[in-house]
Amino acid sequence: MNAPVPITDTHNIVVDEVFPHAPETIWKVLTTTELIARWLPMSPTGFAAETGTCFTFRTKPAGEWDGTIHCEVLEVVPNQRLTYSWRGGHEANVGYGARLDTIVTWTLSRLAEGTRLRLVHSGFVLPRNHTAFKGMGEGWPIVVRDLVALVDDKA
Repeated sequence: MNAPVPITDTHNIVVDEVFPHAPETIWKVLTTTELIARWLPMSPTGFAAETGTCFTFRTKPAGEWDGTIHCEVLEVVPNQRLTYSWRGGHEANVGYGARLDTIVTWTLSRLAEGTRLRLVHSGFVLPRNHTAFKGMGEGWPIVVRDLVALVDDKA
C-alpha cells in the first residue's frame, strides 16, 4: 500500500515596473554590489554578475537556520537578464526559516519610454514556503520601489 503524497503547489512572485531609463542604467544598479546593498535590505557577499558565481545574503536566523541565503548566478545576459538561485532555511523549521529552494530572475526589456523591469521569484512550494512567499510577496514590490528611487538618483 502506498503512503499518501502530501499536496503541494508551486507559486511565483512577479513584480513588473516600467522605468524611464535605459536598461544599462538599471543593469548597473542590479549588478553592482555597493548599489545592491542600497536597495535590498541585505548586502551580498561574493556577488559578481558572472555565470557560476556563488554568493550569499544574510538575514535574521531562525531555529536551525543560520540566516544565510545561498545563491549561484545561473544566467547573465548583460542589460537584459540576470538569474540566480536563492536557497536557505532548514528542513527542521516550520514557518520563517523553512527550507527554501527558489530562483530569482530579473528581466530588462527596452521600451520606447524606457525599460520594463520584470522580477520573477519562482519555486515557492506551498504550504511549506507560505511564510516566505507571503513575506517576500509583500517585500519585493518595496525592494523594486527602492531600486526605482536609486535608479532615479543615479540617472
